[in-house]
Amino acid sequence: MTTLLWAASAAVAAAKEVTIEYWQYYYESKVKLMTDLIKQFEQQNPGIRVEQKTFPYEQFNQKVAISIPAGTGPDVVNLYYGWVPKYVEGGYLQPLPTDAFPPSTIQKEFLPMVDAAKLNGQYWGLPTAVRALALFWNKDLFKEAGLDPNAPPQTWEQLQDYAIKLTKRDKNGQLVQEGYAWNADGQDNHVFIQVLLRQWGVTPFSADNKQVLWNSKPGGYEAFQWWTDLAAKYHVGDPTFMGDYRTAFITGKAAMMIDGSFALGTLKDKAKNINWGVTTLPVRAANPSVRANVGSFWMNALTVNAKGEKRDAAIKFLKFLTSPEVMKVWLEQVGELPARLALTEDPALQKDPVYGPFLAGLKYAYATFFVDETSERQAIIDATNEVRLQGANPKAALDRLVANEQKIRDEYFSNR
Repeated sequence: MTTLLWAASAAVAAAKEVTIEYWQYYYESKVKLMTDLIKQFEQQNPGIRVEQKTFPYEQFNQKVAISIPAGTGPDVVNLYYGWVPKYVEGGYLQPLPTDAFPPSTIQKEFLPMVDAAKLNGQYWGLPTAVRALALFWNKDLFKEAGLDPNAPPQTWEQLQDYAIKLTKRDKNGQLVQEGYAWNADGQDNHVFIQVLLRQWGVTPFSADNKQVLWNSKPGGYEAFQWWTDLAAKYHVGDPTFMGDYRTAFITGKAAMMIDGSFALGTLKDKAKNINWGVTTLPVRAANPSVRANVGSFWMNALTVNAKGEKRDAAIKFLKFLTSPEVMKVWLEQVGELPARLALTEDPALQKDPVYGPFLAGLKYAYATFFVDETSERQAIIDATNEVRLQGANPKAALDRLVANEQKIRDEYFSNR
């Protein structure tokens, strides 16, 4: 009889258990931490089970686009903030419920850039962490090149000069060490849009984000040429070298790179033999008072699949992921900065030699409003390849790039 009662109780408990799916793209440090966080969440919420699924970055959006309309896939999805318009347009997401996530509370407690998760007057998700960019340098390679290992470049002009001195090639002219890990598919495209253009005197977009203004002033052409000259004229780096820019730096084959705070976890784990430092992004010598940085984030959102008990469970999970406690752990293990304002104002964190430069960058960081981040990024890659590989005139390449970017925005805003 006791056995029967125990079995019946177990069956009832199992029946009450709610399982939700969580999707994110595969980034090792994030996946490892999320696995631990899910265990912690499940211990705190015995009736909820979370299944994490990951996919390669290149396949992620396609997987989402196929699964959610079919009624399968995630209940909670991790997405880049620049994908919000596409995800909302595709009908993949549901807005955050205002009773669980009051907009006034979000605006009060989260960093201002989190408003990039807002569209059509509604928040569609929230981040655990935000990112800014900084300049990493290899101190030992600086010393080998006769440069002060404790004095990274403060201006873009210095960066160019140092990068040339730090670049090495073999007797056949093949690149064996990058002076600067130049790339257009990583962080450099964001640097061009929000940092270089502004420091060369150009506001990237109109106030309503409908017009692309990159070539609206001579400074836009100058900024684009300066950036592409690093790869096309001075050959200080190649985006395919060592597979990608971060791998080149981690393996000691690149003297400098610009990357986000999210790379800190990877560097601490895989670059233990590299004597590296990190500093704020350079300024332009001719315009040193204009500082700029790039703000961005990945956010967690509720999909339209989350209904009834699954929706309730998904909301609990999302609240957990955006709690101060999780943000602190995320900073320690991944390196991304807390999305809550109070945590970023910690004096000890601001003075930290590693986190400090990123926090400083947040003060003047801009988050680009993308309408189709994937296509917009690819247009930049294509334009730089024209200059770098085909010898195209940078001015003409920028004009074509702006026309392509404008077309993408015109199509998005045409029926809005």
